[in-house]
Amino acid sequence: MKCPYCGYGQDRVIDSRESREADAIRRRRECEKCNRRFTTYERIDEIPYMVVKKDGRREKFERRKVLDGLMAACEKRPISTGKLGQLVDEIETFVTESTERERTTAEIGERIMDRLKALDTVAYIRFASVYRDFKDVREFKEELEQLLTHHTEKPGKKKSS
Repeated sequence: MKCPYCGYGQDRVIDSRESREADAIRRRRECEKCNRRFTTYERIDEIPYMVVKKDGRREKFERRKVLDGLMAACEKRPISTGKLGQLVDEIETFVTESTERERTTAEIGERIMDRLKALDTVAYIRFASVYRDFKDVREFKEELEQLLTHHTEKPGKKKSS
């Protein structure tokens, strides 16, 4: 915290207590350079992070929804809950780093699919089938063919005949 008097960046907290309305923390501080005292207030960041849906609606970002979608896609797959937790953490960080406090479902979904593709192709296909809303078997087949082509073209892998 910068001192409002001399601009020095080091201070010590002398006293801390809730505000009268209990919506902030009041801290009494003393600058370590000029020894002057000043008061700061800490408030909870109330502006939520939003997700812009395909139809343009905005919803509050909910970590639980991401986890639920991943759990469904990864059901009966050999993916640890720790890995899923890391993926959800990464997505949450991606959303909260947005300067506009918004991300589209397209951005979030593509990021999840990229990570799932590396973790487990079956979970990836399951997630993609819901996320991309495949209309018929042909769309599903095209996605599988792209996945198989990508998988067999990796260095060190031989194409199967």
